[in-house]
Amino acid sequence: MSPTPTVPSKDHAPRRAHRATAEELEKVTELKGEGRRVLVTGASGMLGAAVARLLRDRGWTVRLMQRSAAPLAAEEGFEQVLGSVSDPEAVGKALDRVDDIVHLAAKVSFAGEWEEFVRTNVTGTRVILESARLAGVRNVVFVSSPSVAHQGSSIQGDGAEPADPHGARGNYARSKAAAELLALEADSPGLKVTAIRPHIVWGPGDTQLVERIVDRAARGRLPILDDGAALIDTTYIDNAAEAIVRALERIDVSHGEAFVVTNGQPRPVGEIIALMCKAGSVAPPTRKVPSGVAKLAGRAIEKVWAVKPGKDEPPMTEFLAEQLSTAHWFDQKRTHEVLGWKPAVTIEEGMDRLKSYYTRNPLPVVAEVRQKRLEKVRRKVS
Repeated sequence: MSPTPTVPSKDHAPRRAHRATAEELEKVTELKGEGRRVLVTGASGMLGAAVARLLRDRGWTVRLMQRSAAPLAAEEGFEQVLGSVSDPEAVGKALDRVDDIVHLAAKVSFAGEWEEFVRTNVTGTRVILESARLAGVRNVVFVSSPSVAHQGSSIQGDGAEPADPHGARGNYARSKAAAELLALEADSPGLKVTAIRPHIVWGPGDTQLVERIVDRAARGRLPILDDGAALIDTTYIDNAAEAIVRALERIDVSHGEAFVVTNGQPRPVGEIIALMCKAGSVAPPTRKVPSGVAKLAGRAIEKVWAVKPGKDEPPMTEFLAEQLSTAHWFDQKRTHEVLGWKPAVTIEEGMDRLKSYYTRNPLPVVAEVRQKRLEKVRRKVS
């Protein structure tokens, strides 16, 4: 494959994208899964697994691709191919007899070297797209993020603004923005491509967001920035998965565009954190830190992490401080119109499901903190 710049130049003018008309939306014929094979990359993650199961239930033969074996592959109705999305040979083999692709594989982190993000997020997407053309694949749903168009200021009622790898904050967002531009540039009559941007996906089994919030809150390491009043949109896992599958089913009208997906229920970030903590049976954080202080601390921590990275995510980064202190809620009218989709599970119902899950599967930190409290009481008594 010929070398290509990682990030398009600032003066790069993307070609005119397809945008379905009202007439096209009215007459659309939806794709059916029966007799079709779909490749799902990144199915070892919570969202990828939910999408794969939903596609299987809708009639697709589902082939999973990830670097190591996914627990999901043991379930009935799945095929599995091991390999990296940045490896053209591995991707080529995975695309044998495949009709459609849902591409979720990505490096998701608040820290890390730029080259690491490029390898998976940009190069991996380019390999998927070029291999799809060679294999005769007709449809690709690229799973992106609203962060690709976020430049640090509040988002209040915006739609899916253009991805901007030069303005996006942090290596993850920059690399996903570059990848989304590649994906939408590849959209053509022979290879239809849609980008879906789910925002802050959470639900039972979530180790990336909920578990970290609950764990850090239990250990007293999670501050609330300012007053926790910034309004944010979040997305319950089942709603995000359904929107992604709808994008594939309606790709005749969804292709060529990016769509933001959320629950459409903006809440103060402090309230969301408190609800997640309650579901996990820990007390919500009460310590408040000015966002300006958190951003400065985040910059300093990033510098330390660059020299001596920790085993887990850094406790704070400038990007994370911005996310926790600025409004992020969206206008999804276009999403609803084109995908024929609206969220079915409310935040309240989702939190109830989350609490039920943690009642059956309590996090280790809950027992650990309780034990420490008991020991503290015993020491006082003795």
